[in-house]
Amino acid sequence: MSSIVTEQGIVHYERFGKGRPVILLHCWLGSWNYWLPTMEYLSDRYKTYALDFWGFGDSAKQGSFTVSEYVQMVLQFMNRMGLERVPVMGHSMGGTVSLSLALGYPERVSQVAVVGSPIVGTGLSFLLKLAGNRHIAKLLYRFPSALTTGVRLMSPFYARDWRTWYSMFEKDISRTTMESFCNSIRDLHHTDLRPRLNELQIPVMGIFGRKDNIVDPKQGEVLKAGVPHAEVHYFQNSAHFPMLDETDLFLKTVKAFLDAQ
Repeated sequence: MSSIVTEQGIVHYERFGKGRPVILLHCWLGSWNYWLPTMEYLSDRYKTYALDFWGFGDSAKQGSFTVSEYVQMVLQFMNRMGLERVPVMGHSMGGTVSLSLALGYPERVSQVAVVGSPIVGTGLSFLLKLAGNRHIAKLLYRFPSALTTGVRLMSPFYARDWRTWYSMFEKDISRTTMESFCNSIRDLHHTDLRPRLNELQIPVMGIFGRKDNIVDPKQGEVLKAGVPHAEVHYFQNSAHFPMLDETDLFLKTVKAFLDAQ
């Protein structure tokens, strides 16, 4: 377990492999361990860094928990680790942060990839939009068993290997505060990257599951409309977690994108 200390508190990360550095960012209510198979697969050519956002995993639990704050968190991490310009890849919320980083600091990002990420917050499912309501979030945290039971019942609709996914979710939600739960998804709901997408000149890739019912897979079309040179892949048998649903295809697609640089 590795970490750096910032003014906002600890940023936990895990590092694996050797070679060209790559930063990996996780989804809402997730943590670095969603990336473990990817880190192992890339380890012969890439040194991967998977971070926990503030409010999630083993990172500090204070902050505003917004996309812009997470961009600053990644920048602080890069500065501390001496990473000048690297590929950045994110899943769901992590992808929105990755794109925001590339737009705000193009000199620091050499490639950017998103996986099931909202380009505009209206692409989130109705239930995720509700989670950004503070009164609803407080109610869910007052009765945590109701939240976990409800998610377990819905798990088969979120991932093909839903048992593996749910065990990860159950661990991660126990380390998520009500503030990070609510504030991060509310800010994501109100994010819209479309007006600036045409500024991206670096290689861009999007991966979207056709069966995704957490983030509308049509967000891939939004990405392509804003970044005509982007390569967008639709995984026919994946929901919101292509890395779990079609693991082999996901790993090969990610590696091919990185190797093309």
